[in-house]
Amino acid sequence: MTCYDRRDLGLLLLRLGTGGVLAAHGAQKLFGWFGGGGIEGTGQFMDSIGYAPGKVSATAAGVAETGGGLLLALGLATPAAGAAAAGAMAGASAVHAPNGFFNQEGGLEYAASLGLTAAGLAVSGPGRLSLDHLLGHTVDRGWMVPAALGVTAAVTAMAVGARSRRLRKAREGQQGTLFD
Repeated sequence: MTCYDRRDLGLLLLRLGTGGVLAAHGAQKLFGWFGGGGIEGTGQFMDSIGYAPGKVSATAAGVAETGGGLLLALGLATPAAGAAAAGAMAGASAVHAPNGFFNQEGGLEYAASLGLTAAGLAVSGPGRLSLDHLLGHTVDRGWMVPAALGVTAAVTAMAVGARSRRLRKAREGQQGTLFD
């Protein structure tokens, strides 16, 4: 009998893949790596899509993605890591939702997939091939899952709601063409 099973290996692969993608995506925002805009460029973009103030929004998203991704890959503080990454991806999904589902049309498919995977890892736990397991799950307790997901859901709802209000206010008084 082996001390690790297929489930542990599968969770390790999910954590490494999802965490690595999220960390790289966040590093674009924070550091300008991999062709990203860094805090300055991402901040300007965040302002343009209604997440204000832009630099604060860029920093929050970058930290959630980079930090959450790295922690997921390591299997450390998995409930908080998965929740943080899922929250960032929920915010990204809100931006892409008007474009439909599929990514090739600018839809939410990619962000939603990353977010759901991160949330699933927060719920399932990291498996035995993780730092959480090695450290006796001191930062991966059962009660931390609903706490982390609940706090993240509340903060994400406030950020997405504030963005929606800003966008609605910006559209007030604008009238489209009545006749061609």
